[in-house]
Amino acid sequence: MTTQLPYITPELPGAGGEIKAEPEHFIVEEVALYAPTGEGEHTFARFTREGQTTREVVQHLARALNIWPEGIGYAGLKDKHARVTQVFSLPGISPARAEEAIRSLGYEFEWAIPHNRKLRPGHLLGNRFTITILHPQAEDAMIRAQTIARALEARGLPNFFGEQRFGRFGDNATQGLAILTGQKRRPRQKWLTRLLISAYQSQLFNEYLALRMERGLFDKIVLGDLAKKTDTGGMFIVEDVAADQTRFDRGEITFTGPLFGYKMRQPQAEALALEADILARSPVTPDQWRKHRTDGNRRVGRIFLQPIQVKPHPLGLRLTFYLPKGAYATILLREVMKPASSLPKLETT
Repeated sequence: MTTQLPYITPELPGAGGEIKAEPEHFIVEEVALYAPTGEGEHTFARFTREGQTTREVVQHLARALNIWPEGIGYAGLKDKHARVTQVFSLPGISPARAEEAIRSLGYEFEWAIPHNRKLRPGHLLGNRFTITILHPQAEDAMIRAQTIARALEARGLPNFFGEQRFGRFGDNATQGLAILTGQKRRPRQKWLTRLLISAYQSQLFNEYLALRMERGLFDKIVLGDLAKKTDTGGMFIVEDVAADQTRFDRGEITFTGPLFGYKMRQPQAEALALEADILARSPVTPDQWRKHRTDGNRRVGRIFLQPIQVKPHPLGLRLTFYLPKGAYATILLREVMKPASSLPKLETT
């Protein structure tokens, strides 16, 4: 699903190499939105695991603690073939009991602290990644990777959805479209229905962002854009293009793109026309979005990156970088490595 997407650094040759998707080569550390309060009926527990999806961890915790899986909270889905550190909330469980269960499951326990509310999806700032690129083909791979890293810091990263969003076989979006148009029955599991429909929304977003790049509008604010402030998250319609372009250039605001649905907040003017070009390609009607209760949303299109560290590793290169929530490390890696076919199909279910 991402091999046909444009690069933001097309003129810079990649370092090559491969990602084995072994845990020690793909390290993810969740960055919390807030700290637990120290009191309340839930316990926030932070620990590290390998080789399990987030939902598999939830099932193991539920059995070990004899609680309903639905009561366990987490901020985001993480890759299976990775070494992951993240927080889960456990209802009605003391910190001591949480620690005992976590250690019994073979996880690396860090801390457990009470909190007054369940941890909800999206309640994180982002993730820190430490990723090893193995056996880069280019002799000057280090220089290539560093050059691309500096370019990404200057230009920003297209916030494409990565391969993981589209499933192991890459057909989640196709299934989601079939559900929306009535050609496929909805799965019994509500979460699976949401996952498949969101994959189709993600495909349309990727098409929108690719179109914007092809038209030379990735680093431009256009009239009617629904822009987002990078400090507060507030959104507004762009009316003064010249003034807001200056803010965009400084990284104070960014444009958003569509996650289509019947309640999605729409841009105006030129920006609306751009999104209409994508929506016209879709056979889904407004009534079908509504029937499946697909509200829609907005997603940041351009990510302003913090410094990317590139260091030598005995087996190749090691990259360390931070991405805000919802962004995919594989999208940054495909820019550095080129081609994207060397990237693994990671699992996040």
